[in-house]
Amino acid sequence: MVTIIDVARAAGVAPSTVSYVLNGKRPISADTRRLVEQCIRQLGYRPMSRRTSAPRQRTSVLGLLAPLPAATAVPAALTRLVGAVMTAARARDHDLLLLTHGSGMAALRRAVSTAVADALIVTDVRASDPRIPALTALGRPVVLVGEPAQSTGLPCVTLDFEAAADSVVEHLVGLGHRTVGLVGSPLSTYAWGADYARQCTRAFEASAGRAGLRVRRRPCGDSGDAVRNCLQGLLAGEPGVTALAVENEVTLPNVLEQLSALGLRVPEDISVVAVCREETARRPPIPLTSVAVPTAELGAVAVDMVLRQFEGESEPEVRRIVPGLTVRQSTGAAPAVSSCA
Repeated sequence: MVTIIDVARAAGVAPSTVSYVLNGKRPISADTRRLVEQCIRQLGYRPMSRRTSAPRQRTSVLGLLAPLPAATAVPAALTRLVGAVMTAARARDHDLLLLTHGSGMAALRRAVSTAVADALIVTDVRASDPRIPALTALGRPVVLVGEPAQSTGLPCVTLDFEAAADSVVEHLVGLGHRTVGLVGSPLSTYAWGADYARQCTRAFEASAGRAGLRVRRRPCGDSGDAVRNCLQGLLAGEPGVTALAVENEVTLPNVLEQLSALGLRVPEDISVVAVCREETARRPPIPLTSVAVPTAELGAVAVDMVLRQFEGESEPEVRRIVPGLTVRQSTGAAPAVSSCA
């Protein structure tokens, strides 16, 4: 079993320094902190069991670590997830403590040091998440909503992106489409390392490759100009794109507007599949074939997973929820000669 002494030896620091990195009780230089956290990840150090070292006096409060982006509106997806977790917690006779500060580290340490929260549910998971070393050292239940690129030993609940991508690809291939444009998230989202954008794009490209479906991918901002530039880039090449897969729900109104401005009819000239809420998919001007993110189920499963840890019940390290594909009026047979070329 890896001990704090092993971590200290690997990092070339004192055991007390490792302890301070984990509990935040004393300031540590950025370089030393990075070195210690790297050694913690590499060695797989976990100082105490998440199940056996929860606060002795339960508070029936769950912490939800949901950092808000600076100087931007609260994302709709985050609002829905917070509501889903709150509803699920209330159904299990628990209150919810919402932690939104910055990257979450200060709020995390505050909640733990005061023992306000019995357990933590963590959102906004990144491919390489700097919070993981502190989370593994909490000594109480933790569940990640999302999946880091490397295994962390922390339980996760996430979407089954591969199953979702397979259902979209199978649907489009069955309609005769051979070249699809993927309207991605903004570049800043990929640069941040967001779990959703990374896995959604990777799964779609992998599934399309297995099915022999050509994919052109472009990141896309939310503004009308950004969407127009994205679509023009996707539709310019040969062979022509006959379908679009839109992973960023916010862009959908602009996507439909810009397609109309280009003289393209949906689905006669180009099909559209979206990853979005059911209510968004059903809005005019045309009901959209869509993959619905099961936010309510994500919230309920996260709460169930974190509470089961108190009962000593083992959970799968990663639980993947399969979102369903609903076929509506925005997808149809690929045109014999693409109008998009």
